[in-house]
Amino acid sequence: MKHAIKAAEAAELIPDGSTLLIGGFMGVGSPHRLIDAIVDKGAKDLTVVANDTAMPGRGIGKLVTAGCLSKVVASHIGLNPETQQKMISGEIEVDLVPQGTLVERIRAAGVGLGGILTPTGIGTLVADGKQTVSVNGEDFLLEEPIPGDFALIAAHQADYVGNLEYSLTAHNFNPIMALAGATVIAEPHTIVPIGVISPDSVKTPGILVDYLLERQPDGS
Repeated sequence: MKHAIKAAEAAELIPDGSTLLIGGFMGVGSPHRLIDAIVDKGAKDLTVVANDTAMPGRGIGKLVTAGCLSKVVASHIGLNPETQQKMISGEIEVDLVPQGTLVERIRAAGVGLGGILTPTGIGTLVADGKQTVSVNGEDFLLEEPIPGDFALIAAHQADYVGNLEYSLTAHNFNPIMALAGATVIAEPHTIVPIGVISPDSVKTPGILVDYLLERQPDGS
């Protein structure tokens, strides 16, 4: 059985300077209560690895606004002008990684691979300083794994032992990040008895989950 903790308790587990893998697309599928708790804690010098930085006032965008981040590794920041401004001013370092490459690098960390080979970026500035590997006459970049100190993920449902079920676009990054985080904190919409979630619907087994956030009184 997993002991469910409050969002503020979960935020206290995260030291300044940590690398956080945070799921979601434009804030959909992100752990919003946990993000709010990290902002309230006044966290600093965090590195966030995510698809994007959402928008001002939403999801990861709140971490940007609050000055919690020193680095972002993401596929795009086009929807968040605050991230762009802080990148230009030098307040936040931004490493833009193609979406497919990003998720594969996270997956590589989760399954113990030494890296991935991709043709994306060959012949561009992306290739500067990176190892090139030739396979059957074709060149590939060796991209290194991206692990996280913490994976902060949102789920549709969790059961009492931490098995997770996702909904819609939350499938895109959350299950992969759950593999690659040294400590996994899940924020489920609901927590249900064992057996309610069909085995076929479990995308992250409970053995990977370290902490569950307790439900809000209204079930959110």
